[in-house]
Amino acid sequence: MGISKPPIIGWLCLFGSGGFFMYLTYLRGACLALVLGLAQAAAPYPTVPLKDLPDGLRSTFQQLKPEMNEFSHCAAAWDSQTDGDRMAFKCSIYIKMSAEGERRSMQYCEEKRLEKKIKAPCRLVLP
Repeated sequence: MGISKPPIIGWLCLFGSGGFFMYLTYLRGACLALVLGLAQAAAPYPTVPLKDLPDGLRSTFQQLKPEMNEFSHCAAAWDSQTDGDRMAFKCSIYIKMSAEGERRSMQYCEEKRLEKKIKAPCRLVLP
């Protein structure tokens, strides 16, 4: 019967071979992927780039832009590129929290969308 190594020797080998550091690198990567996935899931509202808005909505956004701060958000919905009666555009401008600005602009847009019977969903405008 041979002499068995105490368990501490196994841990020292793990540290010495660099395996522990590879494990830490893997663990850090897995945590980063989880955090990025959760951050993406934290944006519950659909978005649309400013360049994709109809001309009328884009000009309205440009008129309101000087009053906006970094927390302001706008939401838009439209069924027609030219008919103003088939468009809804609402902003939350004087706000102190970005998430609240998103929520309010989407809420205001949804109310206007239902009032005008627009079928397309409201989307947050990305400047």
